[in-house]
Amino acid sequence: MAGMGKGNGEGDNANREAYLQLAVTVLAAFARVPAIAASEEMVSKVPLFLEVMSNGSCSSFIEECYEFLFLVSSAHEGGVVALYESGGMNVVASQMPTLPDGSHTMELAMKLVQLMISKLQGEKLYAEHPSELSKMVAAIAKQFAVLHNALKFEALHLLSAILCSNHSGFLTVALQSMVGDDWSTHMRIGIVAVLQNRVAPAEKLQALVLAEHVISIVGEEWLIGPMNLPNAQDSFPADRCVLLVLESSRVEIAVLLNELAYLKYEASKNSTFLVKQRSLGVAFCLVEKIIKLISKFEESEELNSNSIISESTFMKIISGLNETIGVVLDYLQDAKEHRQKKGDDLLASIRIVGSYLAEAPVACKEKVKELLGYMLSVEGEEEHSPFYSICFLLPMLCQMTMRTEACKDLASSGALRAVVGCLIRLIESNSNGAEDGGAIFLACDTILNFLLKREQIHVSLDDPSFVKLLQALSHLTEKKSDPSSIMMASSICALILDSTSEEALLRHPDFDIDSLISLSQLMKKSLDICSRGMMSDDASTEADLCQIVTSEYSSWADRFPHIKEVIER
Repeated sequence: MAGMGKGNGEGDNANREAYLQLAVTVLAAFARVPAIAASEEMVSKVPLFLEVMSNGSCSSFIEECYEFLFLVSSAHEGGVVALYESGGMNVVASQMPTLPDGSHTMELAMKLVQLMISKLQGEKLYAEHPSELSKMVAAIAKQFAVLHNALKFEALHLLSAILCSNHSGFLTVALQSMVGDDWSTHMRIGIVAVLQNRVAPAEKLQALVLAEHVISIVGEEWLIGPMNLPNAQDSFPADRCVLLVLESSRVEIAVLLNELAYLKYEASKNSTFLVKQRSLGVAFCLVEKIIKLISKFEESEELNSNSIISESTFMKIISGLNETIGVVLDYLQDAKEHRQKKGDDLLASIRIVGSYLAEAPVACKEKVKELLGYMLSVEGEEEHSPFYSICFLLPMLCQMTMRTEACKDLASSGALRAVVGCLIRLIESNSNGAEDGGAIFLACDTILNFLLKREQIHVSLDDPSFVKLLQALSHLTEKKSDPSSIMMASSICALILDSTSEEALLRHPDFDIDSLISLSQLMKKSLDICSRGMMSDDASTEADLCQIVTSEYSSWADRFPHIKEVIER
């Protein structure tokens, strides 16, 4: 290795390369003895090997170079540190795309990557080398797609390890900015190959984990796309991935829920229970991504002939989702029968049910009707009262309350009171800086749907929670100026006020004159918006809300002299 000086002629260069190859070969052979590989002397050679590799003068003995680096780095902690600090990330990232597919050299390069990400400080590595990591991911993804041997599964595990890191934010940006989408196409091909073949359940689960991370980077549209490698003999349709991911997730969910039920009711919770909970979370997440995908598809494609999903594929997806949600509802039914109301597994189950039924409100209608009251009462492990379960069901409830018949069913389950309590908590969180405008809007919309049908469904507004809601909505809009928030809040308040009087409100122990003043200001702001036509972009919706406010105000104004005085002042 000392003969790295530049020669003066072709003969010198040839001799130099021969001596260099001999030195590398001998050192690589010595490194096969673990005790020698772990010596400080060998660690000191790591920078020299990287220099040789970066000069491009080792093409004929590149495998020996990688072998030496791997043996020394794996035998001594200082070896992997020397590898990193001497530019190992740059060298390996630049060479991996050119290494032969499936070669021993490629395998060694992948093992070096594995060593660096597992033994070095993750935050520093990901922050300093996002570009190099993205090139490595692309090279490893190709191996994952084209190989059909054990190295394919090593690529699967390595890709999962890289993308699953808590520090992968910079890498995500680098992958999103890469020119072309070869890496994500290779991921799709590799994942489909694992899911459609007879492999160990653990490998299929790992493929689903990887799919979840790819989708988090490029979006759920990735589930549908090219499935063929250049010069490949087999040809697969573009929808193969989405169908396989859905089917595999459905099977995982059915198996895991069955195992969790046994562990939950027949044995004490242990690490196995938590591992299965995490695995269930992966499968649930993928199903949610597919739900989001078909939602986009319905909005933009309308099942026309140019659609990227055929109508038959769309129906297969819907059928698979219906079956999956049916399994989840059975799990919740079992939990209800065992009087179990607390658990993150139950909360996750409710979330997936809410996500799907928001898109298909009439699916599993009878089961949902039977379980709704129970679902609204479920708490997470760290909760002391139901909140997240109600939040997860808000999109579904908002859709369902558009129909009078559904409102009757929901009213009997206690849904209205639950949503009112949830909205009050959301507003309190909002005032503390925890912004969740989407959930607040859904809750408001759901309550508004209920109140507009109050006469048909015979809803009583005597519950004290409605008084608290009046206070919460008036305080929420005190510092807001956008017409949509003001009109939504005032519409709900106007409908509630129609069932009471100023005198009755002031007799309530939690409602005082300050609350009445705040409520008066809200009603005044909303009526000003209506009279001046100060609408936002969503003018048609706000016009409907204006009609509600003005109509309701005229019916109860005389029962609220203070509010009337403020408005007419």
